[in-house]
Formats: sequence, structure tokens, C-alpha cells
Amino acid sequence: MRISIVIPNFNGLNFLKICLNSLERNSSGKSRTYSLDIIIVDNGSNDGSIEYLKDKLNNINLNNINSKNINYHVLFNDNNLGFSKAVNQGINFSNSLNSNYICLLNNDVEITSDFFYYLLKAIEKDPKIFSVSSKMLQYKNKDLIDDAGDEYTLLGWTKKSGDGLDKSIIRYSKPREIFSSCAGAALYRTSILNEIGYFDENFFAYMEDVDIGYRARIFGYKNVYSPDAIVYHIGSGSSGSKYNEFKIPLAARNNIWVIYKNMPWPQIILNIGFLAIGFLIKYIFFIRKGYGDLYLKGLKEGIKNRNKIKKQN
Repeated sequence: MRISIVIPNFNGLNFLKICLNSLERNSSGKSRTYSLDIIIVDNGSNDGSIEYLKDKLNNINLNNINSKNINYHVLFNDNNLGFSKAVNQGINFSNSLNSNYICLLNNDVEITSDFFYYLLKAIEKDPKIFSVSSKMLQYKNKDLIDDAGDEYTLLGWTKKSGDGLDKSIIRYSKPREIFSSCAGAALYRTSILNEIGYFDENFFAYMEDVDIGYRARIFGYKNVYSPDAIVYHIGSGSSGSKYNEFKIPLAARNNIWVIYKNMPWPQIILNIGFLAIGFLIKYIFFIRKGYGDLYLKGLKEGIKNRNKIKKQN
């Protein structure tokens, strides 16, 4: 059993150290029957990440990593090509390693013991399972949930289940089927990725995990949540904050593209009233945050450039 762990990185040196240390610390566990290939894709960082990664590769034998059955691979890009492109580069590289599964990790997560054991336990229950989402807890308050599987609402909103709620709530302590897995810490079946296609690089960043989860469902596959596969998530490690000038227009544009790409026209027409209400509520929300113009800009770009996206239906 072979798992390729793909970690995109852009100016996340301090976060990356925490992430890699946790991988090395928790690489072994219950019924260890897998090997790990850690594939880090750096998107032209200028914060010392490149030097750190090169030094890590040069000293890999001194760190005695191979004895833990972990192999490091690092891909360097000259510029920031986006999350989706970096992830796809890592997946393409993993093809030469014959990996059974791809685990995507944000650079700002810390995994816990037996993380991979529980992900594998969940995905191997059914060959129709495409992805498994972990239980993401807040790094600064480990009693609170950050994300317990993504859902998609009638208003066209993506919802992080359990966000800000106590981790012990029964609903989030049991396995269940979800709409899509948060790519910040999730396991994907390689064979299905090769069938349905990789992450849409037009998205650059944000909503690409919802899009691929939606696509998997269209192809007849499932996404599930594992409450025992736990990570601690710092959040917005690369973008810098929850709401900012970079993230808001991208997410708004990509939200339009998720709908256009995956919903058949009859469903769009049927739901258009609810979708309009959803976008209006969000617009008012961002006006109050001082980002109304940026949100509206993203929506307009999504509508204007929708033909860049190939519809699934």
C-alpha cells in the first residue's frame, strides 16, 4: 500500500516545518501496512522555504527518515501557479510511484497519530468512495471544529460542517457521507482521479475541492467523513487571513464556476431564485466587511468567463 502526500507551499515556511515534523512524528501507527511519499510542490516562495527544503533533502540521511519508510520529493516552480496546478503536479509525479491513494495536506496542518490508518480504514470500506475528509480542529483551540466535511446548500453556499462548534458533538463524532472533502486534509483514490480528471486548474485556488467532489458524485462516487482522522488546522496560512483582497474575488468567481460547470441547465433554472438570494446575502455580508466591490467583481468575472469552464452535464 502506497500513499502519496501532496503538500502545496507558497511562503509557508513556519507552517511547513510544523506540518513535516508532525508527519515524521506520526508516520507509524496501528497495523502499519503502507509507505509514504511526501511530495512538496513549492510555488516560487521567497520566505526561505526553498532553502529549507533543499537543506532537508541534502540532509535526509542524517535525519534517518528512510528508516521510517518515508520518502521526500520536492518540486520547485518559479512562480505561484496556484493551488490546483501545484496539486496536479504532485498527483502527476505520484503516477511514477504507483500510489494507491493521494493525501492532500495544506502546509498549515498538523496531523495526529494514526491519521493515515483511519483514512485508509474509511476509504477501503467501499470501492465507490472517492475521498475521505478528516476531522479538522482549530490549531489555537483544539476543542473546536474547523471543518468536519463540506456540504453544499440550496443557496449555492459551501458550508464547513461544525465550524466553530465543540468537537465532542455527536453528529461530528460519527462517520457519514458528505458532499465533498476539504482538500486541506483529505485522502483521494488514485484510480478514480485518473477516471474523472484532476483538480480544475482554471480555479487557481478555492472551491476546487468542492468542484472535484461534485464531479465525483456526478460519476456515481461518494465522499465520506472520518471523525477519527484528526488534524489541527491553523487556517489561511498562505493567504494571510479569512477575508482579504486575494481570496474574496477568487472564491466568488469560482462559486459561479462550480454551479455553471456541474449543474445541468434544468437544475440551474429551477434553483435560480435560491441562488440569487444566496449571492445577495453574501454580497450584503461583504459590504458590511468592506469587501462588497471585491465580491461583486468576482461574481462578474465568473459570469463573464464562464465559457472557460467545460460543463460536466
